[in-house]
Amino acid sequence: MPTFNEREVIQSSVEKLFDAEPELDLIIIDDSSPDGTGELADKIAAGDSRVSVLHRQSKDGLGRAYAQGFQVALDRGYERIIQMDADGSHQAHDLSRLLASDADLVIGSRWVAGGAVQNWPSYRQWISKAGNAYARFAIGSELKDVTAGYRAYSAELVSKLPLQKIQAHGYGFQVEMTKLSMGLGAQIAEVPITFIEREGGRSKMTTGIIIEAFALCTKWLLQRLVRR
Repeated sequence: MPTFNEREVIQSSVEKLFDAEPELDLIIIDDSSPDGTGELADKIAAGDSRVSVLHRQSKDGLGRAYAQGFQVALDRGYERIIQMDADGSHQAHDLSRLLASDADLVIGSRWVAGGAVQNWPSYRQWISKAGNAYARFAIGSELKDVTAGYRAYSAELVSKLPLQKIQAHGYGFQVEMTKLSMGLGAQIAEVPITFIEREGGRSKMTTGIIIEAFALCTKWLLQRLVRR
């Protein structure tokens, strides 16, 4: 669970996670949040042995945070590695669907039958669907939600992925991980989730993140066309 300035919601997100799945362990990855998220995470961890905190020295992007967290999870010997947002947009009760699948990668999808988005205006939904359509075309995937950030990986798959060579710093990380998993012949499944607009704090989406994702998808598309 990566965090940056999520002090308003981190306590609630942790409580809801353990209410739904009390047997999980949680690694909070904080990018030196100036609002004190890291310090609050330390207090949560001090009172709950299931929680540990990974403090990063600077804000270096979602992709880098996840890659480092995944490596820690591998080093600790976990068999399944789940990623989810800290802002309350990913519902803990949906996690049972992700854990019920035996696929190498299970994506909690907003855009498959049964999936839903709440509290998003129509233009936000259009942007997400358009971005997904372009990303799917770029990497040659028929999945419905390749940009989704609610996922469960098998440790076996993650151990084969080149985490230290991930190019995407922002949300393009989700697309890149999907692309790399496809390249390894991984079994990928999508299950429906309900995505709810964040409960507090501010979105980390920036123009730079969007440009990075678009540029990388275009690069991967050109590479795919050249291989053809």
